[in-house]
Amino acid sequence: MKSLSYLNKYFLKYKWRLLLGIIFLAGTNFFKVKIPVYVGDRYDGIKDLAGKSDDTILEEALFIGLGYVALALISGVFLFLTRQTIIIMSRLIEYDLKNEIYLQYQRLDYTFRTKQSTGDLMNRISEDVTYTRMYLGPAAMYSISLVILFIFAIVEMVQIDGTLTLFVLLPLPLMSFLVYKVSSKMNYLSRVVQSEQSNMSTLVQEYFSGIRVLKAYGGQKIVKEKFDESSDSYLNKNMRLVMVNALFLPTIFVLIGLSTLLVIYLGGIFHFSDPEGLTNGDIIKYIMFVNMLTWPFASIGWVTSLVQRAAASQERINEFLDVKPEIVNTNEQPFSFDGKIEFKNVSFTYPEAEIPAINNLSFTLNAGDTFGIVGRTGSGKSTILKLLTRQIDPSEGEILIDGISLKDINLDAFRADMGIVPQDVFLFSDTIANNLRFGSLIEVDHERLVEVTQKAYVYHNIDEFPNKFETLLGERGVNLSGGQKQRVSIARALIRNPKLLILDDCLSAVDTKTEEIILENLRDENIKTSVVVSHRISSIRNANYIINIDQGTKTEEGTHKELIAANGAYAEMYRKQLEEQSEE
Repeated sequence: MKSLSYLNKYFLKYKWRLLLGIIFLAGTNFFKVKIPVYVGDRYDGIKDLAGKSDDTILEEALFIGLGYVALALISGVFLFLTRQTIIIMSRLIEYDLKNEIYLQYQRLDYTFRTKQSTGDLMNRISEDVTYTRMYLGPAAMYSISLVILFIFAIVEMVQIDGTLTLFVLLPLPLMSFLVYKVSSKMNYLSRVVQSEQSNMSTLVQEYFSGIRVLKAYGGQKIVKEKFDESSDSYLNKNMRLVMVNALFLPTIFVLIGLSTLLVIYLGGIFHFSDPEGLTNGDIIKYIMFVNMLTWPFASIGWVTSLVQRAAASQERINEFLDVKPEIVNTNEQPFSFDGKIEFKNVSFTYPEAEIPAINNLSFTLNAGDTFGIVGRTGSGKSTILKLLTRQIDPSEGEILIDGISLKDINLDAFRADMGIVPQDVFLFSDTIANNLRFGSLIEVDHERLVEVTQKAYVYHNIDEFPNKFETLLGERGVNLSGGQKQRVSIARALIRNPKLLILDDCLSAVDTKTEEIILENLRDENIKTSVVVSHRISSIRNANYIINIDQGTKTEEGTHKELIAANGAYAEMYRKQLEEQSEE
């Protein structure tokens, strides 16, 4: 129950719904208990009609039926109101909890996301929250209902015969224990099935995302074998759960029958020993009370299983709800980027690595600078951008923005001044227009869409589509070429009029002529500072400050002309790329 105590705040939030639900539960159980009392008393009254006409007896039987229906209807109305309060309360809490989880997903930083699979995270916000809702709704409702019904029923039964009541109720705790044991086994197997479902969801998500690579390498057979293995494991574990589940209802029915036999047998003995003490109507009451109490007692085990399953699920949810992001915005004061960036002896080592990704890096950018970063694959270029956008914090050193530590400025405001085009372009399954507007903080008209796509040199491609800007993109923009996706992503960054533009090797899929057109268009933008990361020198040669990175260390710096004149690694890289272009 420790993990479930996290949900107490929601019970407090919806306390009036819960209280009203308890009142309605008392109402439905009060009238439910009155049904056996009414039927038993009216049955005993039929004995007084001995010798009366058949019509009189039929009329009395009709009254019994009508009274039964009336009490059942009133009880049903209260039950409906109960579900409209307690069950709806559980749905509202489910809604709140899913929103809280989603917001936590948004808050958690880069380090957390690298350790979690998408399938597992999806399973926690769907399956785990569903199990938690079962605790908040049905489990809570049945538990409260059992307590109320038990009190009402026992009061009525003890008034008839305390000894018979004791004997009749003896099998019910045994039934609860057996159902608990069966439910516990079901709960364990459910967790096993749930874990396998998470694994299968992760596999499917990865295969669907990488379908083009999968087909390109002819990996369908290998993937099919892995999926079949996971699917077979899921089936086998589910079948074990079904086998245990098959014991549930037979256990209940056997014990219901045992209690009913006890009522008939012992009730008959008591009646014949003292006909005036225990009447036939009283025995009918007991049979109805036993059947009425059977499911609530059986539900103890079922509810216990729900609680255990919810506790396991909530524990999984709490694992990341309790995670405190390493990157936290501590300043809500307004901030406007003026253009200056400083790295002072910055170093960073990834948690799983021993060698620093960035080692003692220092540089200064002033407003209006275009900063080029070049280096081999894995040299640390993208890590610099993660540090600059504060997805990660330096292990050592300091990053200053306009002379203020990056940790002390309003991070949300700083990011609002950025336009970022990542190396791994991501487009949503939406129209081109909506993908472009996603980057804007204000309403964007059609003219602005045309303007930014022309600067990104992709408007002519969009104009060729039958639906133009309303063209619906597939998942991750699958119906666009690699170069088109990169250029749409550049337009999305430009649409917000960024003061800091960051291009992370985002022109790799376009030819050098298109690259030159785009870069020339970008120079006309009113951008205070630009950071261009590339492995192609043609992308950064017009930058007024360039650094060459190797194994996280700055090996060369200067303008393009200065670096060529230095005749170092940068110049050698440039000559090789010129040779490759001439061969093409």
